Amino acid sequence: MTALPPRPAETTGDEFHDDLGERRGLDPAIIKELTRLDPLRSTLSVLQTWLEIAGLLALAVLVPEWWVVAPCMALLATRAQALFVLSHEAVHYRLYESRWLNDLVGRICATPVGISMFAYRVIHRLHHNHLFGAQDPDTPIHGGYPRGRAYLAGKLLKDAAGLTAWKTYAYFWGAPSAARLDGTKTDPLGDTSPKLRRDALNDRWVVAAFHLALPAAALIFGFFIEYLLLWAIPLWFLLQPLMRFRSILEHGMTTETGDAWRDARTNLGPGWLMWLLFPHNVHYHLEHHLYPSLPHYSLPKAHRALRDGGLLEDAEVRPVGYTARLAWGTPGG
Repeated sequence: MTALPPRPAETTGDEFHDDLGERRGLDPAIIKELTRLDPLRSTLSVLQTWLEIAGLLALAVLVPEWWVVAPCMALLATRAQALFVLSHEAVHYRLYESRWLNDLVGRICATPVGISMFAYRVIHRLHHNHLFGAQDPDTPIHGGYPRGRAYLAGKLLKDAAGLTAWKTYAYFWGAPSAARLDGTKTDPLGDTSPKLRRDALNDRWVVAAFHLALPAAALIFGFFIEYLLLWAIPLWFLLQPLMRFRSILEHGMTTETGDAWRDARTNLGPGWLMWLLFPHNVHYHLEHHLYPSLPHYSLPKAHRALRDGGLLEDAEVRPVGYTARLAWGTPGG
């Protein structure tokens, strides 16, 4: 892995470690090439997602029929997830070399969907550096699977009913959370650099102000119904089961030992399904955990290089349909 440039002591504690463990990985020369950032490709990914959102909003407003609005609402939830993924790129400093530009664009993607990008950076660093460990805040989301069809169906129905959205947004704001299945609590913002902690605490106020101002503006300017149908409901109800299921597909039904080769999964499937469920190549999740320095557009090349080198033979690389059946407890179905 190519290390990120050294940073001042005040920012020590922001690092994302690679996760090769004891295994051999790709040649450092290949990693150096794949780690190189392309600002044009990052910009195109951001523009693509925002243009998709704008197109869906325009279609639903111009053709206000239920048979148009309903699928637009569902697709807007998938595009909101795409914004989550782009903010995830910014969390890893993988959009642009310039830190201020990386963080600005990351916040432009994160704030409208309710994420404090700086708080997410703290939380996500713990997930990478302590996979399935005591400090991993993601374990309660995808740990312990498969748990049976009734359990998973109940969780997804609660998500779709909007009963768990507050937990999702509390997580992305850095609230203390259960980091283990035994309910042990941790404070994510307590384990980071002073600068990032300050950034996270300040950014939460910006996100809160945005999500108070947006419905107020919608009410004042007469598009409150459109706001509810095309933004609030997709975020609060439709996005929640989508994010849970994707997380389970990425990390559920694994050894839960902290070995990324067996505890982070790459899911393979048709392009249209990847666009809906795993935007911006996030389905190459094993490669992302092995080399978090890689931008999203380099992950397919990393996958091919690992595969061609025979390094994925016993790793978690599955057809997405097989993984889904594992999640439901029916691997042979």
